[in-house]
Amino acid sequence: MKALPHVLLLGMENAIALTVVRELGGHGVPVHGIARSAASIGTASRHCADWTLRPAGPIADWLPGLIARTGARAVLAISESDLIELAGLPSMIGDCHLLVPRPEPLGRVLDKLQTLHAAAAAGLRVPQTWQPRAGEDFAARAAQMRYPLVAKWANPPDIMAVLEQAGLEWIKTEYVRTPDQLVALLDRYAPVGRWPLIQQYCRGVGLGQMLYMQDGQATLRFQHRRLHEWPPEGGVSTLCRAEPTDAHGAQMALSEKLLRALDWEGQAMVEYRYEPDNDRYWLMEVNGRFWGSLPLARHCGADFAWEAYRRKVLGHIDVAPAPRDDLRARYMVPETKRLARILLAPGRIGDPFFRRRPLVDLASYLLAFVDPRARYYVFSASDMRPWLRDMVQMVRKAVRRERH
Repeated sequence: MKALPHVLLLGMENAIALTVVRELGGHGVPVHGIARSAASIGTASRHCADWTLRPAGPIADWLPGLIARTGARAVLAISESDLIELAGLPSMIGDCHLLVPRPEPLGRVLDKLQTLHAAAAAGLRVPQTWQPRAGEDFAARAAQMRYPLVAKWANPPDIMAVLEQAGLEWIKTEYVRTPDQLVALLDRYAPVGRWPLIQQYCRGVGLGQMLYMQDGQATLRFQHRRLHEWPPEGGVSTLCRAEPTDAHGAQMALSEKLLRALDWEGQAMVEYRYEPDNDRYWLMEVNGRFWGSLPLARHCGADFAWEAYRRKVLGHIDVAPAPRDDLRARYMVPETKRLARILLAPGRIGDPFFRRRPLVDLASYLLAFVDPRARYYVFSASDMRPWLRDMVQMVRKAVRRERH
């Protein structure tokens, strides 16, 4: 059997990258990682054929040489910052495919306000959203809002450097309960003249619908429900389960319609807050990069990195196999931190509607170790070194904290 061409993967530092390495390696694709550190967990995988310490400087300065040296036929990236840089390059360098979105669709997806406008036009339900602007009467507007509210930045990559330069912390999500809290939040950002989106709080559970898009059609679909997140009120998925393939069919069609309207090519996750009681779906955002819960998709056989590779590099046109829908996956380090906060520091949970059930959470945490449906983000009995490296790094961090 002829060897498959190499893939270059930028960003080997987290469980998402590790999943891509394992997925492609499982299909016989050699992965050459580009890592910021020799301690990156992705480089420890037996599926990582080789790796290079990331060179300094812009990607455009060193990527063509690395492609030539390795003979790679595809480039993938994990972080949004790398996607933005790669999107500015040609879609191909020689015969190597840059499997990243093009600048215009990527810009629309990174800007949550543009995504929400496109979603509303496509017939999706979107939360009421206000983008504060200079010159508005914030106090008057705050008095008219319905609480609680959520504050989050429309385009995080665009604002992070601005906030850092001004000595302000970038906060992914803040919950606002009163007009006074909202005015105080807006005052905090007055020095930079930029403000986060102020959005209606949506109850329900997190639902993610993942699609691979090619020429306006979805060639691979998968969906999951978030059961736990870190922090507990919303963030990184720490426990998620696959949703039945026959559930949420009408909403999956709307997700595909939205991605088509955004002119999206490649993998994306359309994220919702889903209210099971009244069967309502509120669009939160479109995630245009490989997402945090990708390990569950891989365990279920929804191989999004392989889908991109086989279609673009190998020219396959056959339909992807239907994934399983009976598994769940755990991200153990943040899942453990979540349990510790619920048990020991409930006052630090920011969501005013978060339902704290300490005994139930403790029991489910322990019972999941013997659940035959359970899989893990990092741990793998057939690929132990990334987990061992992760554990060693955790111990070292704990020792350093104790010394300081």
